[in-house]
Amino acid sequence: MSAELDSQLKKTKEEFERAVDHLQKELSRVRTGKASTNILESVMVNYYGSPVPISQVANLSLGDSRTIVVQPWEKKMIAEIEKGIFESNIGLTPQNDGESIRLSIPPLTEERRKEFAKHVKQFGEEAKVSIRSSRHKILDLIKKEQKNGLAEDVAKRKEQDIQAQVTDFSAKIDKIIEAKEKEVLTV
Repeated sequence: MSAELDSQLKKTKEEFERAVDHLQKELSRVRTGKASTNILESVMVNYYGSPVPISQVANLSLGDSRTIVVQPWEKKMIAEIEKGIFESNIGLTPQNDGESIRLSIPPLTEERRKEFAKHVKQFGEEAKVSIRSSRHKILDLIKKEQKNGLAEDVAKRKEQDIQAQVTDFSAKIDKIIEAKEKEVLTV
C-alpha cells in the first residue's frame, strides 16, 4: 500500500473535521434572540487605514441576555466601530453613549425564527456536501491505486472505512443542526 494513499486518507479525515468546524463557526453567527458576541465576529473596523476585526479595537461583553456592549480601547474609535457595525449588515443598530456602544438584540418573530432555521439546515447541507465531495476524491484515489496494484480486499476495506467516517461525520452534523434548530425555534 502506498504512502501517498495513507497521507490522502489522513487529509480526508482532516477535511471532514474542518467541514464540521466550519459549520459550528457559521452557526455561532446565527442569531437566536439572545445576545452573543459571536454575532460581531465578521465586523471589520477601519483602524488607522487598515481593516481589523472589531475584537482587536474593543472589548466585547454582554450587558444582559439581549444586549451586547462594545467598549472601545480608544474613545476616538467609537465612530469607526459604529460605521463598521452598520457596514457589516448584521441587522443591529448601535446606540452610542460617548463611552461605549450598546447593541440591543430584538426578540425574534416566529417568521424570522423559521427563516433562521432554514439557514441552519442549509449550512448543515453545505457541510454534508463538502464531506461527500472529499469522500468522492478519496474513493477515486483508492480506485486508481487499485489499478496500480493495490489488493482488492485492501481497497474495499479502505472504502468501507471512508464510508464509516462519512456516516459518523454526517450523524455529528445532524446532531449539531438539530440542537441549533431547537435553539433558534425556542421562544
